[in-house]
Amino acid sequence: MIGMLLFAATGITLNHAATINAVPQTRALKGQLAAPLLSRLAKPASDAASLPAPVADELRSSTGLDASGKAGEWSEGEVYIALPRPGGDAWVSIDRRSGAITAEVTDRGWISWANDLHKGRNTGAAWSWFIDIFAGACILFTLSGLFLLYMHSKPRPLTWPLIGLGMVAPLLLILLFVH
Repeated sequence: MIGMLLFAATGITLNHAATINAVPQTRALKGQLAAPLLSRLAKPASDAASLPAPVADELRSSTGLDASGKAGEWSEGEVYIALPRPGGDAWVSIDRRSGAITAEVTDRGWISWANDLHKGRNTGAAWSWFIDIFAGACILFTLSGLFLLYMHSKPRPLTWPLIGLGMVAPLLLILLFVH
């Protein structure tokens, strides 16, 4: 019930996203990688390798951002890691020569967070599984409801015309008003 309520509410906010004012809050973060860790930033075998664990730990302690296991973009001068999240975004860049850490965290607010949960955007595997299972349950409930309507429709002559209207109304709206 709660899942259906949240899904319906975020459906409305998604449909009216252009009219809902949101002012993103952005924080700039800076830090410095300890000198002994600079050697850990040697060019990896892959241009999309993740940060070595000690570097990721230092990054977490200096900026609060967790880049553990996230693929980075390694260039000659820097390592860039995108850290997208529901309702916002973050990124971190580490200068491979000096160890200077530059990062930015953007928060777009709770409505954006809820909308991203609705879409499964940047939410991880557990949430993705949850919304897929929830969607499957909604399909099962709908089909079982249709079966119950079939079983009890004989004394209710308006059952099938109403079901037909429920199918025709969205189709007409799509054909007439969606271009």
